[in-house]
Amino acid sequence: MILSSLHDRSALATRFERDPAMHVMELGDLDDLLWPHTSWYTVSEGGPVALLYSVGDVPTLLGFTRPGQASALEDLAEALLPVLPRHFFGHLTGNAAKVLESAYTVRPHGTLLRMALTEPDRADRYPAGPWQPAPLGRGDLPELLELFTQAYPGNWFDHRMLDTGQYVGVRQAGRLVAVAGVHVHSATYRVAAIGNVATHPRVRGQGAGGACVAELCRRLGKSVEHIGLNVRADNATAVRLYRRLGFSEVTEFTEASFTARPRP
Repeated sequence: MILSSLHDRSALATRFERDPAMHVMELGDLDDLLWPHTSWYTVSEGGPVALLYSVGDVPTLLGFTRPGQASALEDLAEALLPVLPRHFFGHLTGNAAKVLESAYTVRPHGTLLRMALTEPDRADRYPAGPWQPAPLGRGDLPELLELFTQAYPGNWFDHRMLDTGQYVGVRQAGRLVAVAGVHVHSATYRVAAIGNVATHPRVRGQGAGGACVAELCRRLGKSVEHIGLNVRADNATAVRLYRRLGFSEVTEFTEASFTARPRP
């Protein structure tokens, strides 16, 4: 197997657009904002592509494919071993993560679901109740970070995502209590991946988070065709909410931390 590095954005987009629900993250990472932080690899023409995304202290490896190409993704994972960093996060379908165990200590973080918005009319009809979601910007960053500390500690958040204009939140007594935003957003490639959805513990179960996600879906629908998200498979409450909003499961994948084993 010969590992090839890919640099043609148009060719990558053509690959991923064959299955945009599966590859919403990869398509979003082709956008100008994120492209400089990406490296792309494959071992076969037309086969799976792995993305190494390097923003923040720890890079993230993405490798997604349908079951029919699971073995090809495992071959790609093995070929990647010489070029992977000593520490990274991985989002991988099938048994690709197991292949990396030959050189890395793996700390699993659980199984996640990739979901896609397949019935947008449900989000359109979702009741806001007493909440009034409004756009958030850079001026809201301190309050947003405080909310994440209280409601979503340890989440991954890139401050630049606020500049997309695709974050909305609701307030109670003047304080930010729920938010929904994006991990990637690209009007060029017509995709968005929702992320950083958080609700303050004191208002959970009152519809604030759902109102934010529904409003965000309506806003995103003006600039993109494909909307996806990741959610923990064991978070039954969140999965039920996303189904009510019109999302359906695309695939499941492993999330884990990888640390290189000491070499003899």
